[in-house]
Amino acid sequence: MTVGAFDDLGLRPELVQALVSLGYEEPTPIQREAIPQLLLGRDVLGQAATGTGKTAAFALPVLSRMDAGRTGQNPVALALVPTRELAIQVSQAFHRYGRDLGTRVLPIYGGQPIGRQLQVLQRGVDVVVATPGRALDHIGRGTLHLGGLQTVILDEADEMLDMGFAEDIEEILQETPKQRQTVLFSATMPSRVDGIARRHMTNPVRIEMGRATATPSETPLVRQSAYVVARAHKPAALGRVLDVEAPTAAIVFCRTRDQVDLLTETLNGRGYRAEALHGGLSQDQRDRVMGRLRTGAADLLIATDVAARGLDVEHLTHVVNYDVPSAPDSYVHRIGRVGRAGREGAAITLAEPREHRMLKAIQRETGQRITIEKVPTVADMRARRLELTRAALHESLLQDDLDRFRVIVETLTDEFDLMEVALAAVKLAHESTTGSDDDGEEIPDVVTKPERPQRAGRAETRARRSGRTPAGGMTRLFFGVGRIAGVRPQDLVGAIAGESSLSGRDIGSIEIADRFSIVEVPQDAADEVIEAMRRSSIKGKRATVRRERDAPPKRSGR
Repeated sequence: MTVGAFDDLGLRPELVQALVSLGYEEPTPIQREAIPQLLLGRDVLGQAATGTGKTAAFALPVLSRMDAGRTGQNPVALALVPTRELAIQVSQAFHRYGRDLGTRVLPIYGGQPIGRQLQVLQRGVDVVVATPGRALDHIGRGTLHLGGLQTVILDEADEMLDMGFAEDIEEILQETPKQRQTVLFSATMPSRVDGIARRHMTNPVRIEMGRATATPSETPLVRQSAYVVARAHKPAALGRVLDVEAPTAAIVFCRTRDQVDLLTETLNGRGYRAEALHGGLSQDQRDRVMGRLRTGAADLLIATDVAARGLDVEHLTHVVNYDVPSAPDSYVHRIGRVGRAGREGAAITLAEPREHRMLKAIQRETGQRITIEKVPTVADMRARRLELTRAALHESLLQDDLDRFRVIVETLTDEFDLMEVALAAVKLAHESTTGSDDDGEEIPDVVTKPERPQRAGRAETRARRSGRTPAGGMTRLFFGVGRIAGVRPQDLVGAIAGESSLSGRDIGSIEIADRFSIVEVPQDAADEVIEAMRRSSIKGKRATVRRERDAPPKRSGR
């Protein structure tokens, strides 16, 4: 083991050996911070995203402080989690780490026959991992006794509060000993979570880790992008984006059950293997859906936020927000499901024009850049399908035994040119593997930051102004694209407002020449706009952006 590994944290040898056998080499940052404090019996308040290793951060100290082979009936640790899926994951982690200690772990949640839970509780358990509702049910029945608890863990506390478990959590905590150790982990720290910490924790050690970390060789990468598209075109736009992205597995988040059902039907009609997941499904139906996603029998999960809480799909590559989440916290929860443990992932949002302000609010709150992309065109889709055909043929040439088809080629080349035979074969392969090239009508572009009707005229008026000095507090920027590139005033307004903190009304006059444009922006925002636009594009073109004083002289005759 290397310096800083698990045996340096004070864990008992059986646990260190279990971690080695499981292939663990180095503790994650949150494990290095939390484990020594928890071993000392301190309360810990941790802000940590999914994928940072927080389960081991609280499970290992609990197991290390527990008497090996204890035979008591009532649990010494209780972990409260928001969903059934997370209850199973956490209980499995406790079992894996504590197997050599003989640790008895029981997950209890709704949708599972309560008889088995009662039997195991009667025989005796060491650790209970429960959803709040079912834990409260057992407490009311007198089958779950918390008087002997040493540690209470609230995992993903913000999600539990979002799901309406606040009163249940308070009632459960009232049943626990005053001198217990309390551990709270949450991806975000809204005031409600902070309130629970103040009421139920004693001088907690605060740890903030934020996003998941990885070794340098496996740096996490979540590509965040958005497409601005009118509501009527969203199903078609989603289909095209999925065709281009080709996810291994993806979750598409919707706001309502009806939207989930309708979109699932639409995507299945396009040839995807999509499954719906929402609160209207029974537990057996949920299990079947998740089973199909995990085994690869389905590649898309269309879900509501609440139904997807706590899901962990290892091969998930994409998260799609069919609508812009109503709060930055929700966006963070969703995209945290990809890019874990160094795996690459993509977070894609479909935004209606009216939701663009919400996108900018999310960027400000999270400090993360969301790139505005153009919806793939019909030509883009055809090019994508041709590339898929080329890749399939390339793989076949490298791997397949093609000799049995040689006689067909030799016979046809007696009558046709070899290139013509190859073209006909490629055409048949293309149509059989990618279907028709009929991708419907073009999806119209939407101005990223639309102006109000009365302001559209002003934007056009800006373009006709020329040879003026900037207004007070404004400066003029040179953009190296103009009329020949098809640039219009609304393109410049939309690009600047979409990539910077400015709104459309902050932008002054606009002059468009054949090969360049001049735009007035507030002086104190000029550097921000220049930096933002150098990383972006206008009408699909990268443009030189600088202050006007560096611009070439305007041509006469304008």
